Amino acid sequence: MSDFSMTIGGAAVAGTGSFDVLNPATNEVHARAPECSRDELEAAMSAAAAAFPAWRADEAARREALSSAARLLKEAAAELGPEITAEQGKPLGEARYEALAGADWLRYHASLEIPREVIQDDERAFVEVVHRPLGVVAAITPWNFPVSSACMKIAPALLAGNTVVLKPSPFTPLATLRLGELLRPILPPGVLNIVSGSDMLGAWMTEHPAVRKISFTGSVATGKRVAAAAAPDLKRITLELGGNDPAIVLDDADVDAVADGIFWGAFANSGQICSAIKRVYVPGSLHGALVDALADRARSVKVCDGREKGARLGPISTRPQFGRVSELVEEALAAGARAAVGGGPLEGPGNFFAPTVLTDVEDGARIVDEEQFGPALPVVAYRDLDDAVARANHTHFGLAGSIWSADPERATEVASRLECGTAWINTHLIQGPSQPFGGAKWSGIGVENGRWGLAGFCEIQTLYRARP
Repeated sequence: MSDFSMTIGGAAVAGTGSFDVLNPATNEVHARAPECSRDELEAAMSAAAAAFPAWRADEAARREALSSAARLLKEAAAELGPEITAEQGKPLGEARYEALAGADWLRYHASLEIPREVIQDDERAFVEVVHRPLGVVAAITPWNFPVSSACMKIAPALLAGNTVVLKPSPFTPLATLRLGELLRPILPPGVLNIVSGSDMLGAWMTEHPAVRKISFTGSVATGKRVAAAAAPDLKRITLELGGNDPAIVLDDADVDAVADGIFWGAFANSGQICSAIKRVYVPGSLHGALVDALADRARSVKVCDGREKGARLGPISTRPQFGRVSELVEEALAAGARAAVGGGPLEGPGNFFAPTVLTDVEDGARIVDEEQFGPALPVVAYRDLDDAVARANHTHFGLAGSIWSADPERATEVASRLECGTAWINTHLIQGPSQPFGGAKWSGIGVENGRWGLAGFCEIQTLYRARP
C-alpha cells in the first residue's frame, strides 16, 4: 500500500481518514486514499481564496508555471502510467499516453491568448472588452481519464487567473493525487489544491460559498445535482455529461475501410468514453458485412490486465458500471437480440467483459436508448437515411456523433443535421486542446478546450474610458 497525500495550501495532507481504492483487474485493494474531512476542505478553500489576488495579478508567472508543469508531467508520464492502470484498468501504453495528453493541455494553455478586444476607439471613448478571472474554481473529474481530465480543467482555470480546488473520482484518486504532489514545487501555495473523498465531498464543494465556478465532468444525474447546488449562489458552471453517441454509415461506405474506425471509436478504453460510439445505424444492405467485420476485430483484441504485454482492452473500471453493462446486455439478449461476438463477462476475478457486438436490436431497447458506457455495441439496420438521422437525434443526449461515407461532402451534409456538440466525418474520438468540446441537450452546459473553454473560466468586463 503506497502513501498518498492531498495537496492543500501547497503542503502534503494525509487526511484524518482513508478509503480503499480497488484494482479493477483483480477487485483487490490496491491502495488507500485520504478521505478529506470538512475541516480539511475548509482549509483548501481558504488557501485557494488567499492565493487568488497574487495569482490573478501576474499573467507571466501563470504562463511560466503552466509551461513548467507541462514539462514535468511529460517527464513523469512513465511514473504515472502504472498508477493510472492500477486504479482505472486501461492498458499501460494508453495510461502513459493519457499523462502525455495532460501535458499537451498544459503546454497549449501556457501560450493561449486571453482575449482582449477593442470595440470602440473614437473621439467619444476608448472601449475594451476584457476577460477577468472568477475566483475559486471547484473542479470535479471522472474515473475514465483521471489525469487528462484534471489537466483539461486545471490548465484553463489557472491561465485565466483562478485558483482551484480539485476532487478526483473516489474510484480513481491516486494518479491525480500524485499529480498534485508533482506540481507542489511549481505552483504557489493554494493555487492548486487536490483533495480526495466520497461523493459527499463533491456536494460540500459545490455548495461552498468561496466557490465562484464549478467545472464538472460526469453523469447526467450528478450534473443536475451540481446545477441545483450552484443555483442559490449563482455560481458559474460548466457541465460535461453523458452521451449516447450515434454513428451513421451511409450506403456508399466501404465496410473494410470504415470498420477499424468504428470499432475503436466504440471500444477504445473498453467503451468508457463519454463521446465514444454507443450505437451504429447501417443500411440493411451493409448490415451483415459490418457486423461480421466488427465481430472479427472484437475477437482479435487481447482483453486482460492492462499491465500484461499486448493488452488492448482492460477491465470495466468500476464494479457498479460492470453490473450496469452486464444488465443491459442480458436484457437485450433476453428480448431477442443476438450477440455476434461476446455477450457477457469473462471468467476471472476482475471486471472483464467480452467485447460485444449486438444485432437484431432496435430503438426502444435500453442498450440502444441509454448510455451503456462499456464494451457493448448495438448495430441497428435502417432503410431510410432521413429516418436514421431522426432516430439518431431522438434522445435526451447530444454530445457527439459521426458519419461514415465514401463521399466526404455528402457525409458533411448529413453530419450537419446531427444534434450534438461534435460531429466527426469518417473518424471518431479525435480531440485536441484547441478544439471546443461540449454537448447539447442533457449532455452538458458550456464547452471545454480552446479559447471557448477558456472563456468559461472568465468573467467579461467592459472597460469604458471617456475622452474629453
